[in-house]
Amino acid sequence: MPDEFTEEVIDIFDCPPLKLSNDNTPYTSYSMEITSPLLTGKGSGTLNIRVWPVMFILGWGLSGCAIPFYQNEMDELPDTKHSTLEYAPSPFSGLQKKKSQTPVPAGVPQQAEGELHDAGPLSLERIKQLARQYNPTLIQAWVMVEGERAKALQAGLYPNPVGGYSGDQINVKDTIGEFQGGFLQQEIVTAGKLELSRQKYLARASAAEYQALAQEYRVMNDLGIQFYRLLGFQERVDIQRELLKSWQDQLLTVKEMFNVGQANEADLRQAKVQLQRQHLSMLMAENEVQLERERLMTLVGTSLPSESVSGKLAEDLPPIRFEAALQRLLQESPELGLARANVQSDQIMVQREQVEPIPNITVRGSAGRNYVETQTVYGVQAFIEIPIFDWNQGTIQQARADLRRQEAQVKLTELRLRRSMAEQFQRYLTAFQHTNSYREVILPESEERYRIQLQSYQADRETWPSVLEAQRDFFMLRLEYINQLIAWRTARVAIEGLLLIDGLQAPQGVTPAGHLDANPKPR
Repeated sequence: MPDEFTEEVIDIFDCPPLKLSNDNTPYTSYSMEITSPLLTGKGSGTLNIRVWPVMFILGWGLSGCAIPFYQNEMDELPDTKHSTLEYAPSPFSGLQKKKSQTPVPAGVPQQAEGELHDAGPLSLERIKQLARQYNPTLIQAWVMVEGERAKALQAGLYPNPVGGYSGDQINVKDTIGEFQGGFLQQEIVTAGKLELSRQKYLARASAAEYQALAQEYRVMNDLGIQFYRLLGFQERVDIQRELLKSWQDQLLTVKEMFNVGQANEADLRQAKVQLQRQHLSMLMAENEVQLERERLMTLVGTSLPSESVSGKLAEDLPPIRFEAALQRLLQESPELGLARANVQSDQIMVQREQVEPIPNITVRGSAGRNYVETQTVYGVQAFIEIPIFDWNQGTIQQARADLRRQEAQVKLTELRLRRSMAEQFQRYLTAFQHTNSYREVILPESEERYRIQLQSYQADRETWPSVLEAQRDFFMLRLEYINQLIAWRTARVAIEGLLLIDGLQAPQGVTPAGHLDANPKPR
C-alpha cells in the first residue's frame, strides 16, 4: 500500500498524523514483529499486516477526533416554527427569557442589599421587578422549555457507529486464523424518523413555552391581587384606628353622663366592653396586614423593604365588557395555546409511529488478513429487521388515541375557560356595582348624615352619643367599601390576566398523564 494513501486518509478526517514509533515519525510502516506462538503457531516470525493502518485510522477518525458534546456547536438546535410563541405573546416586557439561555438559580441576577432595600415607594412595578429576579417558579418554567428542547436534540441525533475486532477459524492449519481484522457497523435510519422525532419534541418545546407564559401571568396576576389586598388592608387599619378613637370618646362621654346621673353602671360597663372589642378589631386588622405582607413576599421570592406599599386602590377605570373579555381570553389564553401545541405534537407523533415499521438498514464493513490464504480480504454485510409480526400496530393505535384525546382537550379547555370567565365576571360585576353605589350614594349620604348630626349637636339639638353613632356608622360603611374595592380589583386583575392565578404553583409538565412516552430514548 503506498504512503500517499495513508496520508489521504488522514487528510479526510482533518486530524494530525498518528505518532506510533519511538522516533515520533508518522506511522507509515506496515510490518510488525510477532513473537507469540499463540499468534503465529511457531516460535517467532515476522508478519506483514497491511490492513491495520487503514482500519486504525478509520476508527480514529470516527471516534478519536470527535468533538466533545459540550464543545460541539452543531449540537445546538436551530430556531424553528415550533419553538417560537406565535399564539399569545407575553404582555410583560423584559420578563420572557431568551430560549437559548437556561435560567438557573446560580445565574439569577443578585442585587446588593442596599439596592434591594433602598428608600422609595414600594410600588407595584418595583415589586414585579423583584419577582422577575427571585420567583422560583419562573426559573422552573423556563428550565422546562430547555428540557424539551434538549429532548428534541437527543431524539434527532444519529446512532453512533460500532467498531470492533473479529477473528475467525483461529488455529486452522497452525495459523492465527482464517480471518483476523476489524469491522465498522453503522445503522442507517430511514423514512425521516429522526427529523419527525425532532419536530415532535420541538412542538413540545413550543407547548412548554406556553406553559412558561402561563406561569408569568400567574405570578404577575397574583402579585397584582396581593398588592391591592395589602393596600386595602392598610386602609382598613387606618379606619379601625379611627373607630377606636370614636369608642374611646364614647367611653369618656358615658363616664361624664354617669357622673351627672344620666347613665348607670351598666351603661359604663357596656362602653368598656365595646372599647375593648374595638381594640381587638384593630389588632386583628394589623395582624392581617402583616399576613398579607408575608404573602406578598412569598410571591416575590425575597424579603421586601419595611415601608408600606404605595398605590391607589380606587381608580376611575373603564368597565370591562363580558363579550370583549371572553373573546380576548379565547384568542390569547396560554392554556389554549398549550393544548393546541400538544395537538400539533401528537399529530407529528402519529406520523412518527406510522413510519416506525419501515426497517432501518444496518451496514457492516470489515477488512483483515486471511492467514490461511495469506492475503488481505474485505467483507460487506447489510441487514434489516423484517416487520412480519410486529409492525408497531399497537403503538400506532395508542398514538391515534392520544391525538383524539388531545383534540378533545382543546374543546374542554375552551369550555372550562368560558365557565371560569362567567364566574369571575359575575364577581367583578357585583363588586363594580357595589363600589359605584358606595362611592356615589351610600358614603356621601352617610357622611352628610354625620355632618348634620354634628351641626345639630353644636346647635344643642342633638346629643353627643348620637353624633358618635353617626360617625361610627360612616366608618363601618367605609370598611365595607374597602372590602368591595378589594373584590373589584381582584376580579379585574384576574380577567385582564386571562384568569391565571396562583403564582406559587409549580409549572406542570407538558406531556399529559398516561401519554405514550415510555421509550428510554425519545423518538
